[in-house]
Amino acid sequence: MGSSEDGTYQTLPKNEQKPTLTHTESQTRKEASDELERILSNTEVPLFQRLVPATWIEMKFLFHLAAPAVIVYMINYLMSMSTQIFSGHLGNLELAAASLGNNGVQTFAYGLMLGMGSAVETLCGQAYGAHKYEMLGVYLQRSTILLTGTGVILAIIYVFSKPILILLGEAPNIASAASLFIYGLIPQIFAYAGNFPIQKFLQAQSIVAPSAYISTGTLALHLLLSWLATFKLGLGLLGSSLVLSLSWWIVVAGQFIYVLKSDKCKRTWAGFSMEAFRGLWNFFKLSAASAVMLCLETWYLQILVLLAGLLDHPELALDSLSICTTISGWVFMVSVGFNAAASVRVGNELGAGHPKSAAFSVVIVNTMSCILSIIAAIIVLALRNVISYIFTEGEEVAQAVSELSPYLAVSLILNGIQPVLSGVAVGCGWQTFVAYVNVGCYYIIGIPLGALFGFYFKLDAKGIWLGMIAGTLIQTLILIWTTYRTDWNKEVEIAQKRLATWDDKKQPLLQN
Repeated sequence: MGSSEDGTYQTLPKNEQKPTLTHTESQTRKEASDELERILSNTEVPLFQRLVPATWIEMKFLFHLAAPAVIVYMINYLMSMSTQIFSGHLGNLELAAASLGNNGVQTFAYGLMLGMGSAVETLCGQAYGAHKYEMLGVYLQRSTILLTGTGVILAIIYVFSKPILILLGEAPNIASAASLFIYGLIPQIFAYAGNFPIQKFLQAQSIVAPSAYISTGTLALHLLLSWLATFKLGLGLLGSSLVLSLSWWIVVAGQFIYVLKSDKCKRTWAGFSMEAFRGLWNFFKLSAASAVMLCLETWYLQILVLLAGLLDHPELALDSLSICTTISGWVFMVSVGFNAAASVRVGNELGAGHPKSAAFSVVIVNTMSCILSIIAAIIVLALRNVISYIFTEGEEVAQAVSELSPYLAVSLILNGIQPVLSGVAVGCGWQTFVAYVNVGCYYIIGIPLGALFGFYFKLDAKGIWLGMIAGTLIQTLILIWTTYRTDWNKEVEIAQKRLATWDDKKQPLLQN
């Protein structure tokens, strides 16, 4: 198999037919990537003269990836956020229940499934950069199989959410209302199992815009259905969460139809294959490492929300803390979009054998994400006295949120850096190392400090948030230092060895 001088692929044997391609978008990206590495490697030209064209090329890559990714993650988060807002206008108890269900129990599933799906992000990103296109569809199917099996276990946990919450010390009335909300989220678990692998599969190919269009249309439908279910049909908490689950399934269906029908996925999706059932145990081990890394981050926030339910005034603490975590999560989606861009860019460049481009991508994406997070922090401080009225009409909650706003602003700035560095870790395959860092920073430092400040020093929700800031700050500093000291030439070698290990199909590769 090979390519002719005009760039089209030659005819393959009957059982190895690939789609005929001309000068595609992927070839254009490859040429730009090669040019970026050439510019950065040309030491005969002064550094400043190299930085200008290199930054321009990288910014085009970043805009193409990050902008649609930010829209996707923000809209997906807005669906959960709007469900919480609709529930909050039913009453303070309903707001506390939906907050506990969304920011507590549901975060447990989200972190686990997103983390396991990140194995696809590492493998697909590097495989695409190395032009091992045929393996992407196999990785997608393997991940979906593993996540669906995990979803069955999570569904059982959801069924017993009420006694679990009571066992953890939550007030019986809040636990009862929250469990009703959680029951409606059971279908959402299996939507996660389909969504995250497809999403990472598309992102690895720099196909992000279609997901943004699908998510935007789904959000409009979600708002309409949520309004009808909550206020017109009187379905309350259960109706709100069922609509949220339905909306996630619409996103999954839209993305999968795109994969089946789009010409852009012809090289990477060859249909369902029995290859997906090969090597599941090894794939599970990589997925587990990814899951531990992401779960330790998302569960950290969940545990802090659960701690708030144990304070002297749990309803007020939960309401104020959940509003701030919701706002933080909303802005966090911007950083998650940059996280996806960082992962794709680093993975693609390492797979392509471009160490300097990978390192340069890290600098540019972190700089842009940090600038946007600082702007968001300034906006939150300016609106600190009125921002809570989006969620509830309570003046006591508004005062509590206003007091938490400075802590929230600091968290927003940290979250402009930390998630992007985590994306770099995923692109490089450092999940196990970051998992150890998260254990130390979050669970040995952050949570104990939060409990100490919140309960012993009676700082309540502010004390819990201080603990969160401390853990995140230390984690961010460690990741900055690790990234700064990275030998990117060595990372290229590691990526090539990883791809050789995981390319179990052993078929000839497409060459651009």
